[in-house]
Amino acid sequence: MNAAASPPASDTGPFVAITGGTGLLGSYLVRDLLLAGRNLALIVRRDRKKSAATRVEALVRHWEDALETALPRPVVLEGDLTEPLCGLTAEDRHWMHWNCGELLNNAASLSFRGSDRAAEPWLTNVTGTRHALALAREVGIEHVHHVSTAYVCGLRSGTVAEDDLDVGQAFGNDYETSKCEAEKMVRAAGFASTTVYRPSIIVGDSQTGYTSTYHGFFAGLRLGHTLLTRVVKGSTSGPALLALLGVNQADHKNFVPVDWVAEVIAHAVQTPAARGRTFHLTHPDPLSMHTVGRVIQEAVETFSVGASPDDPDLCDEQWFADNLRSQLDVYQSYFRNDPVFDRRHTDAIAGHIPCPPLDDATLLRMSHFAIETDFGRRPARTPASTT
Repeated sequence: MNAAASPPASDTGPFVAITGGTGLLGSYLVRDLLLAGRNLALIVRRDRKKSAATRVEALVRHWEDALETALPRPVVLEGDLTEPLCGLTAEDRHWMHWNCGELLNNAASLSFRGSDRAAEPWLTNVTGTRHALALAREVGIEHVHHVSTAYVCGLRSGTVAEDDLDVGQAFGNDYETSKCEAEKMVRAAGFASTTVYRPSIIVGDSQTGYTSTYHGFFAGLRLGHTLLTRVVKGSTSGPALLALLGVNQADHKNFVPVDWVAEVIAHAVQTPAARGRTFHLTHPDPLSMHTVGRVIQEAVETFSVGASPDDPDLCDEQWFADNLRSQLDVYQSYFRNDPVFDRRHTDAIAGHIPCPPLDDATLLRMSHFAIETDFGRRPARTPASTT
């Protein structure tokens, strides 16, 4: 859809421009904001096979099928965050000037390592944020919403306040460093209001198990699933393998379901009292690493197909552990013990939206979805959530 041919803002208010709308969290934000009747303009790049408009149409149809209801179409602005002013034409920027009142910057790279600042995660997280802010200034947007991460805290321990940012902390990886740089840039940009959302590690849908990205919890699950094809079921122990990785089973990690994160952000975007604040979108009950290891073990031994005892290439548990260690090295910093994330701002604005419990049944449902779809290699119809 060409922005210049699109209708002007309607009675539901000015448009919210969104970056990163085709990713996991972005797709849920699009769903929730469309269901709330908000006018949306998605800044989306074309890929090698599909135009931006085709990608957005597929996204909306995806939710229409899942929810069994018709949804309005967002305006599509074909661009690229890696280019100045997000690569938008003068015509599209003119349209934004007259129609867009807010920017929700949700685009992010989850790459943990990258020494080249012209590549990821720096290209999207820092350069892309700079371009998005410059675009917002040019078209006269006054209110900016920015999706950061709780892990801008780096290697801090103890309690981290929602208003804390740069306190001289060290970082565990380049992702955390790049997100901290981006948040500092956003805060210094001088818009009428800057609202920051800091989710912890996002996992799948709490009700359906659906996900389209496989980081954090799913990294261990995917490796366990893959490597189990080389060992007999029952010969591995999830907690023992995590211990071999140097993970203290008493440590805790903070995982949050994507549907809850999107619901809280969508609510805050529509709540004037939330403007200008920072929100830790974190779970009040972090998971112990013992629980993570136990659930991974149960999921893999329940849903994965292990090797046959007669397989001549059969390997032992030590082989499994060594491979898990080498392949999960990049995730080591995420498996460290988390600090306590203060949630007073979040509870004040969204206390009526409780974070769903990540009990065994929920985690196994997410694990089953991931294994059943071969971690995104096989397409799956998304069942509807009842949010």
